Amino acid sequence: MRKINTPIKIGTKTVKNRITFAPTVKFDWTDTSGMPTERFVRHYEDRAKAGTGLICVEATCVTPDGRLAPSQLGLWEDAQIEGHAKIARACHNHGAVVIVQIHHGGYNTHPACGPSKGPSAVEWREHKITQEMTKEEIIKIRDQFIEAAIRAQKAGYDGVQLHACHSYLINQFVCPRVNLRTDEYGGNTKNRARFAYEIIRGIRQACGKDFIISARTVGAEPTVEEAWAIADEYIEAGVDYLQVSSGIGPEEIDYPEGLPYSHIVWYGTKMHEHVNGRVPVSVVHNILEPELAHYLIDNNLADTIDSARALLADPNWAKAVLEDAGFVKCRSCKICFWSPFMPHKCPAVAERYRTDPDCVDYSK
Repeated sequence: MRKINTPIKIGTKTVKNRITFAPTVKFDWTDTSGMPTERFVRHYEDRAKAGTGLICVEATCVTPDGRLAPSQLGLWEDAQIEGHAKIARACHNHGAVVIVQIHHGGYNTHPACGPSKGPSAVEWREHKITQEMTKEEIIKIRDQFIEAAIRAQKAGYDGVQLHACHSYLINQFVCPRVNLRTDEYGGNTKNRARFAYEIIRGIRQACGKDFIISARTVGAEPTVEEAWAIADEYIEAGVDYLQVSSGIGPEEIDYPEGLPYSHIVWYGTKMHEHVNGRVPVSVVHNILEPELAHYLIDNNLADTIDSARALLADPNWAKAVLEDAGFVKCRSCKICFWSPFMPHKCPAVAERYRTDPDCVDYSK
């Protein structure tokens, strides 16, 4: 048996193998209610049915005025719990551990949903000037993250993942380039990580020791060493699991040449080395071939493999890794057709649809 097939402990939960489904948003599958539809349930169930060990449900907003799009999933009110419960039950029926990513757009909030607010008033994308959050607003949003985690637990999820990368609110707080505050939420690393630290502590107190708290964190912000210091704060606060991706933007970094994986995967391998077994660490980004997944696990470069494009193209990628089964390959399109605001016309999904007209991922 290859190592990727072996179970791993995350918090107090046992995940049956080392394959995880990364959170990937689908803004055209719901409406402004933020309610999960049956299509979401089948989408996640298909990945669990194919053998994926851990499912992370996509970015789910903690407040309607922090959404990336008017049609983003939400956990800001109790009425949304049952829709999420259907996802959790469907994944559990196939032996998967399932968590949900909780999220706030911060500066990236859609203008139809709320103001562009974050830790500081800065020039952001498209040269707009953002608004600085008051301390009262910080505390309110902190509590909304905790309340969303409580709803996630009521829905039957095994845990939550904080969306602390990709330039969203938690990432904005830890990034010294856009967090210019001089109070206890700005300045040194500990202060910039305080917002996330308080969220993690609050979730742990509210949801208990058996509820997974994961952070999708930065691999370099602006340096690899600073990303390690941020992760250390998360671990001290009580996270059980780190999934490493990109942030607002690193300084110029000399990446090793000749590696069989991307610089974002390299960030994750360096984080894995730094964390040194304190919590499991997952790597992500263009891990499309089963051989690369095995290489990373067999060589102790990561604890789990976070797959987005490969599992979006075909849920059976998990079977290909675990059982050497056939699968439809991701085409590595220049701009992924599963990306936010893109029409979901993935050519790999279209190939699946030709032999499976019931394919839930296909957008007619």
